[in-house]
Amino acid sequence: MENQIRIDALLPSEMAQRAETIGAAKAVMNAATMFALAVLAGAFISLGALFATTISAGASGVVPFGLVKLLMGLVFCLGLILVVVGGAELFTGNNLIVMAWASGKVSTRALLRNWAIVYAGNFAGSIGTAVLVLLSKQYTFGGGAVGKTALSIATAKVQYGFVQAIALGILCNGLVCLAVWLTYSARSTTDKILAIIFPITAFVAAGFEHSVANMYFIPMGLFIKKFDATWAAASGVDLSSLTWEHFLVNNLLPVTIGNIIGGTVLVALIYWFVYLRDHRA
Repeated sequence: MENQIRIDALLPSEMAQRAETIGAAKAVMNAATMFALAVLAGAFISLGALFATTISAGASGVVPFGLVKLLMGLVFCLGLILVVVGGAELFTGNNLIVMAWASGKVSTRALLRNWAIVYAGNFAGSIGTAVLVLLSKQYTFGGGAVGKTALSIATAKVQYGFVQAIALGILCNGLVCLAVWLTYSARSTTDKILAIIFPITAFVAAGFEHSVANMYFIPMGLFIKKFDATWAAASGVDLSSLTWEHFLVNNLLPVTIGNIIGGTVLVALIYWFVYLRDHRA
C-alpha cells in the first residue's frame, strides 16, 4: 500500500508542502536564468492582455458589459497558462514564496532578490512586447477599433485614486495567487489549465488591477499616443491624463503594493498558518 500510485489531485496540506519546496527553489535560482524567465513571463502576460484588448474591440455599446468582461477574462487566461505550463517567473505569482520564507527556508534577502529581479524582467518583457505590437500596427486593425480600445483601457487605468488602486490590486492578486495555488494540486497539464481559468477570469471580469498586465496595457496606450499622435488624436479618446507619471504613480506603484498584500497576506500567509506553521525550520 505504501507504493500505491496516486492519480488524484494533491490535498491542500500536500499543496502547501509543494508551494514551500517550489518557493525555496525559486529563491536560489541563478540571477540570469531568473531574469530571462521573468522577461518571458512579462511577454506571456502581455500576450494575454493583447488578446483581451482585441476580443473587446468594438464591443462597447453592442455587447452587454458583463459579457464583454467575461470574454476578456477568459482569453486573458492565456497569459498565466503560458507562465505556468510553459515555465516562467511572474512577480505576482512569486508572492507565494512567502510560504517558504515564513517557514525559515528562504531568507528575507533571497525573497527580495527574487522579487526585484523578476519584477524588472516582467517590466522588460512587457515593454518589449508593447514595442513589437506598436511596430506591427496591430492597433489599427478592425478599422482602428483595437487601438481605440487600447487607448481607452490605458486612460481608465491611470485615473484611479491611490487607495482605490491598492484595493483593486489586493483583490486581483488574491485571485491570481489562488489560481497558482490551485495548480499545485495538479497531476496533469489539463488540471493546471482548468485550475487557472476561473480565478483569472474572475479578476479580469471584475475589473481588478494586475501590475504586470498594466506594464503592457498602459505603455501600449502611451506608445500609440507618442509615436502615432495623429492617429491617437483622431481616436476621440481624451488622452490628457495618459502620461508616464500617472502610469507610475497613479497605477503601477499602488497596484504593486496591493498585489503584494493580496498575494502574501490573503493567500500565502494564511495557508502557511493553516498547514505549515508547526513545521517551521
